[in-house]
Amino acid sequence: MAGIFRRRGGATSQLAGASIEGPAGVDTRTKRLVTRLTPGSVAVIDHEDIDRIAAEALVECRPRMVLNAAASSSGRYPNEGPLLIVGAGIPLVDGLGHELMERVHDGDPVSVIGGEVFLHGDLIARGNRQTPESIAATHELSRASIGIELNRFVRNTVEYIEHSSDLLDDEVGVPDLGVDWSGRQVLIVVRGADYREDLALLRQTGYLREMRPVIVAVDGGADALIESRFTPDVIVGDMDSVSEDALRCGAHLVVHAYKDGNAPGAARLDRLGLEHHLLAASGTSEDIAMLMAYELGADLIVAVGTHTSMVDFLDKGRAGMASTVLTRIKVGPILVDAKGVSRLYERRVRKRDLLLLVLAAVFAMAVIIAISEPIRLLIRANWVYFTGFVGVSLL
Repeated sequence: MAGIFRRRGGATSQLAGASIEGPAGVDTRTKRLVTRLTPGSVAVIDHEDIDRIAAEALVECRPRMVLNAAASSSGRYPNEGPLLIVGAGIPLVDGLGHELMERVHDGDPVSVIGGEVFLHGDLIARGNRQTPESIAATHELSRASIGIELNRFVRNTVEYIEHSSDLLDDEVGVPDLGVDWSGRQVLIVVRGADYREDLALLRQTGYLREMRPVIVAVDGGADALIESRFTPDVIVGDMDSVSEDALRCGAHLVVHAYKDGNAPGAARLDRLGLEHHLLAASGTSEDIAMLMAYELGADLIVAVGTHTSMVDFLDKGRAGMASTVLTRIKVGPILVDAKGVSRLYERRVRKRDLLLLVLAAVFAMAVIIAISEPIRLLIRANWVYFTGFVGVSLL
């Protein structure tokens, strides 16, 4: 039934016609907003084509509702974000217009009825109340235009090579961090899809304990590592989505700067009094982390949560797609993606596996007995004693 939302676990959310009220949390950048959004508030964003990572972060904040000035799904490609929000039982109204961001401020008491937004009783915006059905219909239409997006992607890559070829041609001017990377494995963590599961698997397999890789976090990946009880050696990024606690964890801080040397992220670290290094290069912070490991002689790069699929690239936006593809071409021979590897493992212990384990143990004992003369003598002596004891008892 349209207008009724189901929460995880089967609970029913509010009716579409009911009034939803709460204090607003406002930011044009979703990744900034989620660092301060409180449960029960109304998230007000301006985010066209909400990606999976942004949606998961919003859901974790448990807002009462999400108001989006832009289209949550523009029809350009089938993005997962809106479905995750609605599937979590959080009402979503979008297409409210960019003026919404100017009219609503942090803490303002907003109320929403259907697709209408009110501030102090005044109607300030109308939008579209999304349902799983409406989002699915948009995604169905978007599949017909995915070829157009692929063509744009190819053109963008060619243009990027023509104007920003430093990622392929030049050596990245990596600062001296006092960390020995040569011949070692490097674990690069981005707060992307399946990062929690993959970090948990790396812990279970003993990879971190045995290989002791250099651990590099990309922006919010630092908080992801700390949540999983790991400490990064290096944090790379523009530093706008990293908590202050993570920045003070003792890791070396590398601020990703533009090619002209401008580094907005450095201002925050200066205010916090934290020592840091600048690295100016084209591309994204994820690209820079991989190139650092490559240039400093890493034996293998293990990537967690990074962008790998076409939808990942489209989520990131066309401006960032080409650099990531080019970076992967350059570091490809030593790059291993851990993304989704947890899905390859069966977490249940099957009866067949237990039976095989027991049979293997019995076989191993039989081999030891067969090749060990002292053990054979001990068994024969006990057998003679036992048979003799039984014989006397019967008499």
